[in-house]
Amino acid sequence: MNKQEKTIAILLGLCLAGWLWYSVTEQKKAAEAVREAMSSQSAAQQVQSVSVGRETKKKAEDAEVSERETVKMAYVKPEKLVTLSNAQEVVVLSTHGASVKSVTLLDYAQKCGVVSAENPAVVLDFASAPALAAEGDFEIVGQGEDFVCFRNAGMTRHIRLSGGYRLEVEEESVSSALPSRLPIGVMSMGGGANDLLSIDSWAMDAKGGRVIHHGEEEPLESYLVATTGGCSGKKSAVGIPETSEVSVPGACTWVAVKNRFFVTAVCGMSEQAVDFRASVTRDVKASDYVLKNVSADVGMAKDAKSRKYTFFAGPKKQSLLWDLGMRDVMEFGMWRWVCYPMVWVLNLFHSWVPSFGIGIILLTILVRLVFWPLTHKSTVSMRRMSEIQPKMKEIREKFKDNPQRLQQETWALYRDNKVNPLASCLPMLVQIPVFIALFTVLRSAVELRYAPFLWIADLSEPENLFPGFFPFGGLNILPILMAVTMGLQSALTPSTGDRQQQRMMMIMMPIMMLVMFYSFPSALSLYWTLSQVLSIVQMWYIRKRYTPPAPAAATDTVEAVVTRQMRRHGN
Repeated sequence: MNKQEKTIAILLGLCLAGWLWYSVTEQKKAAEAVREAMSSQSAAQQVQSVSVGRETKKKAEDAEVSERETVKMAYVKPEKLVTLSNAQEVVVLSTHGASVKSVTLLDYAQKCGVVSAENPAVVLDFASAPALAAEGDFEIVGQGEDFVCFRNAGMTRHIRLSGGYRLEVEEESVSSALPSRLPIGVMSMGGGANDLLSIDSWAMDAKGGRVIHHGEEEPLESYLVATTGGCSGKKSAVGIPETSEVSVPGACTWVAVKNRFFVTAVCGMSEQAVDFRASVTRDVKASDYVLKNVSADVGMAKDAKSRKYTFFAGPKKQSLLWDLGMRDVMEFGMWRWVCYPMVWVLNLFHSWVPSFGIGIILLTILVRLVFWPLTHKSTVSMRRMSEIQPKMKEIREKFKDNPQRLQQETWALYRDNKVNPLASCLPMLVQIPVFIALFTVLRSAVELRYAPFLWIADLSEPENLFPGFFPFGGLNILPILMAVTMGLQSALTPSTGDRQQQRMMMIMMPIMMLVMFYSFPSALSLYWTLSQVLSIVQMWYIRKRYTPPAPAAATDTVEAVVTRQMRRHGN
């Protein structure tokens, strides 16, 4: 590389490294703090989460007792439970508030492996804040295989279980207006090995919290209450209250609460929703600010006599959310134009082959094929650049006291040998959005949750072989292989500049990428390692097939080229 190319490559590498490093700062430490804090709680304490809508509280012990007494006083009759199920989920409904108590996701195990008696399915438990809860007791006035109808003195609620983890809800007033608040449930940990709730969409301080919404137009299209994370790093809990609640006015078509892999939402509300209210509870036993759970409810039009909407509780899967008009739950941000087709292609490959690992391999091959012409042209240009280095050295020595003539002669040499000095940087520039988009997709893709491949138990997490192998964690083979292939690729890259600097880059870049990738999901390391291997194969192929260009014709002299360059520059 020449000096200009090195500068561009270093800047691009630093920008990419900074962005990726910022995205995963101390995620592992934060996850460990969550697991330690949650494991120290008894089952009774976990149930005593703060209910949606609580606006005042006393001391922690008094508040928990008061909350349980309030719940008991709200319902007079004994609770009856109704179960609706299909091949995807089991939904437990209650006559207390005609509410949703829990949703069991039959295709998703709590731990690595398939669903079994020893490894039960994931349960989205809303017991502490039942979803869709209305006031008072209800009677069951109708029930079938996929529906149930509740009624009390004020309203009738018909709930039908449909495909795609949906409950289709229809409500009709009997003697008064329908409830003005619609809870959408409480969300806690999501079942990943390094999973946690974070505050990406929250700004918290000693005065409370405020929501950073994602709607850009009025009325607001959507609100995302809480997201997954580690991206914000650790935040001190000093001075931050145990609970925080905020109300945000404005019409919205859907409201969602999610963790890393799962989401609960109310959507299809049209113009019925007038605001939403969100509440977070932090883990008081953690020294850093760590969320224990997040909940929300939607404010509905007070004069409504009937309404329809959809309740969703299931995996954070693009195809499901797209059908409901909630694709922004994926939070792909500015890279959505790359992320959406990438997820679609990955799922298409998985429909052909049973392994997501093979799907990632096919995706890598596809990306390399798409960029093959560009990379091929760049590599050939770099070889030509390497071949003209002796002439470049002569020109620099001859015209070192005449910068303008040096530039003219250099461009003439480039033109004669069909060399583009920036060609080597173009493939890197084009592939950076693809790489960042892949990182954005793979870090929270529910498809990769506990997906095994070869020796990898979970593609959504680092390999973590032999825990404790290093003082800072287990052994991750793929990042090491990636660093080796990067070094080999650098060694095969034609030298176009100072060999000492190239050797330094050959050492520094693999080390930097190794450190950066070591805690990344193994799926990302698999992609980048294979991409480097394919790049090496392409370089070998070009080396075998490459034929140096014929020398310029005698009539096409350097002086003529220089004259054309001078005219182009106005000289």
